[in-house]
Amino acid sequence: MTFDPSRPPSALPGVRYGAIARHADSRGAFRELWRASAFPALTPDETGAPAGSEPRFVQANLSSSAAGVLRGLHYHRRQLDFWVVGSGRAFVALVDVRPVVAGAGPAVVETRELAADEWVVIPTGVAHGFLALEPLELVYLVTNEFDGSDELGFAWDDPAVAVPWPVLQATPDGRPILSDRDRSNPSLAELVASLRA
Repeated sequence: MTFDPSRPPSALPGVRYGAIARHADSRGAFRELWRASAFPALTPDETGAPAGSEPRFVQANLSSSAAGVLRGLHYHRRQLDFWVVGSGRAFVALVDVRPVVAGAGPAVVETRELAADEWVVIPTGVAHGFLALEPLELVYLVTNEFDGSDELGFAWDDPAVAVPWPVLQATPDGRPILSDRDRSNPSLAELVASLRA
């Protein structure tokens, strides 16, 4: 797991990009996805953990998506995500919602295409989603066990946010394949209003 100085840094506070090393030979390959001693210490501020606690990764997941599947935009108040692309390519959209929630400005959008062995760290307060540009396997570690209470989100195509999703060749109409949850997410403005209620 390395930080790649050739990659442009993120404009979003707390977001980091890098790549893992692939050790391959005629038998296949080995990749070390995460090592505690090589990963910077996590802080309550970036993970949403209670003050005085020691944030750590507590759950690992594997998401498999067919080409054309879009997952997002998901938002957490108590969870940092560490994504590693296992195979395939993903168009990743990050939306820093922290300025909107604080009433200090508009959301900030950042997009990147990630390929196999590339990773991104996504702190709490940064909404995230990805579009599978080809069949995709995404491994992700999180700092909060799933219980459903922190599974928030807003519309992937909210015009006020204007994520520049690419047109798809993988679907007949060029639109992404969505879950019922992602299809029915509110706008960002509606989500923020519900958080303030």
